[in-house]
Amino acid sequence: MPLLRAEVRDLAVAADHIRRANRMLVMGCSGGGKSTLSQKIATRFGLTYVSIDRDVLWLPGWVQRERDEQRAIVVSKVNGERWIMDGTNPSTFDVRLPRTDFVIWVRMPRLLCIWGAVSRWIKWMGRTRPEMAPGCIEKVDWEFLRFIWTFEQNFTPRVVAGLVEHGPDVPVLQLKSRGEMRQLLDLLSRPA
Repeated sequence: MPLLRAEVRDLAVAADHIRRANRMLVMGCSGGGKSTLSQKIATRFGLTYVSIDRDVLWLPGWVQRERDEQRAIVVSKVNGERWIMDGTNPSTFDVRLPRTDFVIWVRMPRLLCIWGAVSRWIKWMGRTRPEMAPGCIEKVDWEFLRFIWTFEQNFTPRVVAGLVEHGPDVPVLQLKSRGEMRQLLDLLSRPA
């Protein structure tokens, strides 16, 4: 797997990047905490929060938008001046990464992602959470759990290839634990 040329490993350095960034991409497996993190950063820095699930991918009742329409929406969103976009789909990296100042890759262990998805389902059972499209009632099924379980194996090579091809100079921070996520948020809550 190719190495990420612009990887940032120091959380304090990452926090400085985030403070200066106008456009950020937060990606990772479902249940890892990327939506929560994105919303906290959006609130802290006055960025428009864009949820790929809510704003691009899904229509009410878990109906997926046509790909051409999805792409047109992504193009429209990335043309904004200040945003944080929560979503992994590598098929739009060619549009998103050239406009991105900083990438946060939420790369939690798969059991933590399973736990995150299941606990989120319990919390929102019978309702639609705010970062989902209207009418997409929170659900967990075996197909979704299998997607999470195999995410690292199936998607990581595509994510890395997309980062290398479309954003080789975009700084990337990988968060691999809840502790790292909390440390980053703590650094971001302090005055610069």
